[in-house]
Amino acid sequence: MVMDHEKQRARYVAGTEGAPPVPPPGGYKNARRQQAPASWVPPLPAVDPGAPEAKQPANAIGWIALLSAILFVLILFGTLFAGGTDILYGVTMLTLQLVVVAVIVAALVSRRGRMLGAIALVVTIIFNVATVGGMSALQTSASGNYEGVKSEEQKHAEAYPGIKGTDSQNVLAQQSLEEVRADADSLFADIRTRLSDRFGYTWTEVGDEDLRPERNGYGGESMLIEYTSVGWSTNEPIQDPERKVEVMRIIDQVVIEHGLWNLYSFNDPTNSGIDPTMIAKLYGSDDPRTQHTWEYYTENYPDPMRFYANIYDLSNDPTGDFRIAREAQNARTGEPLEGLQLMVIASAVLSEADRAEFEQKLQEYPGFE
Repeated sequence: MVMDHEKQRARYVAGTEGAPPVPPPGGYKNARRQQAPASWVPPLPAVDPGAPEAKQPANAIGWIALLSAILFVLILFGTLFAGGTDILYGVTMLTLQLVVVAVIVAALVSRRGRMLGAIALVVTIIFNVATVGGMSALQTSASGNYEGVKSEEQKHAEAYPGIKGTDSQNVLAQQSLEEVRADADSLFADIRTRLSDRFGYTWTEVGDEDLRPERNGYGGESMLIEYTSVGWSTNEPIQDPERKVEVMRIIDQVVIEHGLWNLYSFNDPTNSGIDPTMIAKLYGSDDPRTQHTWEYYTENYPDPMRFYANIYDLSNDPTGDFRIAREAQNARTGEPLEGLQLMVIASAVLSEADRAEFEQKLQEYPGFE
């Protein structure tokens, strides 16, 4: 037994001179595992590349940029609803917009403020001085509400009853609206009678009378009217140059009888003084014998009546362009495509019913003309 133990011991220590003895099988009794040194660091856990990166909260500059953009938009819309179109385009508002843009740029540069900065940038692009100012201008123009940006002096000038640059005493001395209308009707009747008796023409009434308030030159409307009479047109075309001359000669006689000046031809290069090239563009040719339009004019200055007599002739329309224009006019007014057409226009005329009020209001505007 002792021999076996010695043999076993000799086997454990054979060839291990100077080395520590080998522990017996099963280890030493009550032996403890040695603890890892303090400098030992456990390995990092494995990272899943598909896992989402943890988001960090936005910093203060991002929130400042977003709140600044929202506040700026609220200021813009407040000014819009107040009707302050001029304020929107003022230096203060433009400076404020530049400050907001600078804050947004600072937020975009910051990694943690980039998201809110981008939102603020979109808001500012959609609603800025240009877009909201354009909306305000359209609203003001459509409603005519300019009161918020005008001084009391401007509002007073807007109500001026006359027209800037027009002597109101001359307005009172000239023909009234009712007198112009009556004279135009009488003039048309005499011309129609003369031409019908001479050439057998029949007539069509063209359009409606138009009364349009004149602007007073101070941003408002005056009490004066621009009068456009109904028109009269022959149902028959007038194409022969000699017939055209005869027609205008008869009309010239009638207008003189009614106190107007002699007829003046715009389309005749020898009388109008207009460059022949321009006459050709306006009337189809610089030769009256081949023109598609003859245009004659007279007036009763210093009274306001202006009389026009035009002859339209489609036989002098080689390109067909003038016919297209006449067909469009026929579609609007129902007037014949060809023939003679008569019309009267009078500017800055005062109705007799408004005369007393006009004179009374003038007293509030000494020195206005």
